[in-house]
Amino acid sequence: MPLNRIRIVLVQPAHGGNIGGCARAMKNMGLTRLLLVAPEDFPGEEASARAAGADDVLARAQVCATLDEAIADCHLVIGASARERRIAWPMLAPDEAARRVVAAVNGQEVAVLFGRERTGLTNDELDRCQALVTIATNPAYRSLNLAQAVAIVSYECFLAREGATQPFKTPRHRAEPATGEQLGHLFADWE
Repeated sequence: MPLNRIRIVLVQPAHGGNIGGCARAMKNMGLTRLLLVAPEDFPGEEASARAAGADDVLARAQVCATLDEAIADCHLVIGASARERRIAWPMLAPDEAARRVVAAVNGQEVAVLFGRERTGLTNDELDRCQALVTIATNPAYRSLNLAQAVAIVSYECFLAREGATQPFKTPRHRAEPATGEQLGHLFADWE
């Protein structure tokens, strides 16, 4: 079950660097579908520079005029929001949202929406979502950078889909860790 049915949708991103940072975070976690709703600065040099090797994600990024266009064929839409809202949308932690997203991608299109850098998603945009994902942060400073938020949600999707089965590279040589005394001797030799 590939992750290519999951789309990350950035609504009116203002900074090309944030778009590039999002593309890089997505590629790190195996996500490749980036949709941009009315971006202010794309394509551009800053997006490419911040993508740092995820130029293929940027090259395939789909630019849409409206949010409705970006999610028209989606069966599940989850919106990211740091702000508390008066309307009671179902709230999910990132790991819960990722499990729900991964479960839904079996033959269905899924979108995770991220809002503007300054103001996030509007209530009207959130009305198009079946649930909200909120990333727990310091209550005194809840604002995350757009690329950070995309990285966290992408990471949780990666874990929910395949991260638990990803083998870690085993060391070439197995040895007991050096003691503090042994390290002290090594540092003294280097000096």
